[in-house]
Amino acid sequence: MKGLFLVEPVVALYAFSSFLIYPLVQQYVYRRLWQEFTNTTYPISDNSSRCAENSSSSSSNHSSYHEEVQKQASLFSLYTELFSTVPSLVVTLMLVAYSDLGGRKITIIMPLIGSLIYNLAFLTVSYFELNVYLLIGSSLLSSLFGGLGTFLGGCFAYVADLCEDGRQKTLRMAGVDMMIGLLSGVASISSGYFLRAAGFNWPFLTSALCQCLILLYAIFILEETVKKAPTDAILLDGSPEPSAIKQMIYGVYQMFARTSRRCKTVLVLLILVFTSFSFAYVGGISLMTLYELNEPLCWTEILIGYGSALSTTVFLTSFVGVSVFTYCGVPQLLIVLMGILSVMSGMVLLAFAKTTLLMFIVRVPMLLAIMPFPVLRSMLSKIISKSEQGALFALLSFLDSVTNNVSGVVFNSVYAATVARYPGFVFLLSAGLCVIPLFVLGVVGLIGVDVADEVKNPEPVFLGEDDLVQDQKENSPLLS
Repeated sequence: MKGLFLVEPVVALYAFSSFLIYPLVQQYVYRRLWQEFTNTTYPISDNSSRCAENSSSSSSNHSSYHEEVQKQASLFSLYTELFSTVPSLVVTLMLVAYSDLGGRKITIIMPLIGSLIYNLAFLTVSYFELNVYLLIGSSLLSSLFGGLGTFLGGCFAYVADLCEDGRQKTLRMAGVDMMIGLLSGVASISSGYFLRAAGFNWPFLTSALCQCLILLYAIFILEETVKKAPTDAILLDGSPEPSAIKQMIYGVYQMFARTSRRCKTVLVLLILVFTSFSFAYVGGISLMTLYELNEPLCWTEILIGYGSALSTTVFLTSFVGVSVFTYCGVPQLLIVLMGILSVMSGMVLLAFAKTTLLMFIVRVPMLLAIMPFPVLRSMLSKIISKSEQGALFALLSFLDSVTNNVSGVVFNSVYAATVARYPGFVFLLSAGLCVIPLFVLGVVGLIGVDVADEVKNPEPVFLGEDDLVQDQKENSPLLS
């Protein structure tokens, strides 16, 4: 059976299965902690908000319960991030860099196995009502197989292998982001109704079944883009094939060593823009569910589902934005600038949103928030030679995972410390941190980013001994 060079179905189903339970994870932890602290059943209402019902409650400790549960739920997320960060980062860097030699599929399959383990652990804890802190251990175990950074790094490297020109690469990467948005939006809307109708167990089981389906596609249908060297392969200079760790270090080193000084400067600055923007955006957006559960909003699971779905439409609108602006010839730096300003404006409004209507409205200014990510990936990919795409996306995934996990630790800590006084402070912090990528982007604009023509890197070729002798006889230009 002939395989397919289509990674989009993998990304789409992965997004659906992940976002089906992503809004439920914080809600599940929140409800379990509520039961532990109050010794009462978590209040469930058919109204748009539970605050009206709770305000008439005879319990004078209601507000203090909310603050304490908010703090503990935030600290739970903090501990989860801390325990799973280091293993995930190491695996991401090694697997995605090794994919230049060993193939891209390993970077896709391994994180899927880890996600399946995580889903099954959640299902087990939920079904048997085990200690909720066991979920931190399951997060640590799943991180040993890589994480979202490993998966996306492998997928974007896979796409880079298939695309030749920069415009096609930009649109294809933006298309991958759009697939994440579309399916995650559908999953987010479904999650609230799924939870209301069937409880937590069935969504976790459905997500696990989706992960199994993705694994089958990735293993048996998805075609490999990297031609692996034979077991007796040697490099053109006669040296043996490097090990996985050496290949990882060598690939990242060569990515910088083979470029001019101007290319190195632009490369470092663009990576700084990518990581600093990711830190600010992910840190703020990750706390929206907790903010919605808190007073005065007190959203139900249905509203949280609609809110999450509306938030994921930014993937679709950002894809449309990238496509239209690229077609119209808008400079890529300007596209990145508009995306950063979109996040800043949305976060500032979010910090002052106290009603359900405003919480939906604040999503509108953020409709272009995802545009910087595919554009920056494409710009970086054009600077690096085709043989070093895995090293590039390994480095990007590694740094992205570092910044996302560190931002989770920082923002959850800040939220736990400020939730009693001003819970919207974390969103002002997110908007303020966006000044850093804006400044660096201005520096890149002064230097200039049209450096692709300066890259004249030779492609490393792996040959068997017989092939090398024959190649020498034919005076191949590979050896000239």
